[in-house]
Amino acid sequence: MALELKVEKVSAAYGAVRALEGVSISVAEGEVVALLGTNGNGKSTLMKCLTGLVRPSAGTIKLSLDGQTIDLVGRGPQDIVDLGVAMVSEGRRLFPRLTVEENLMLGAYRPAARAAIAKNLDFCFETFPVLKERRKQLAGSMSGGQQQMVAIARALMSAPRLLLVDEPSVGLSPLLVSQTIEKIGELNRKHGMTVLMAEQNFHQTIKIAHRGYVLVHGEIAFESRDVAELENNDLVKNLYLGA
Repeated sequence: MALELKVEKVSAAYGAVRALEGVSISVAEGEVVALLGTNGNGKSTLMKCLTGLVRPSAGTIKLSLDGQTIDLVGRGPQDIVDLGVAMVSEGRRLFPRLTVEENLMLGAYRPAARAAIAKNLDFCFETFPVLKERRKQLAGSMSGGQQQMVAIARALMSAPRLLLVDEPSVGLSPLLVSQTIEKIGELNRKHGMTVLMAEQNFHQTIKIAHRGYVLVHGEIAFESRDVAELENNDLVKNLYLGA
């Protein structure tokens, strides 16, 4: 297996507030894995642990790449991006006074991406044609859905092996949520992109996910082997399906 992410018994806190407790998940190459949970249950904290923005108080985070296993705990965000891990942050976090193209170029700073800027830019414009049309437009003047496209494309400019997507549905209309998540699924289906997506929109997420985890109060409350197990689980029915 060329790529695998393994998180084992990770705990994290903000001061005295426990955010994660003994979380274990895995993501294999070519998968779309869903990290489900309502607001405040630790999804974003786990994503920040994976990218070096929050250091776990316990546990291990290991990335296997082409036969080499790398411990991510203690590494800085820039080092983790350099390994081929990119995150689309919740809330998009664009530079509103820069153009679409300038925002995209900021995603291409790692050495492996700098060598293929033109190729990666073409890939982003092929994936999101509207961005090519609006490449000179200020990012802050775009609609929420278009800004989300820029955020995803900026992550793609780093030529990632593993794409982390944190709450892509936040602030979007139901139609745009559907289109955005479908586009993430397309990256997997057409290009083999490995994806870990934290999301609370269950109905849209299961359209593209192969399997998933449910986080409740900072702990993994359920792990599924496939989407059918997610849909048929009593906890999921209570949380998402109104059972």
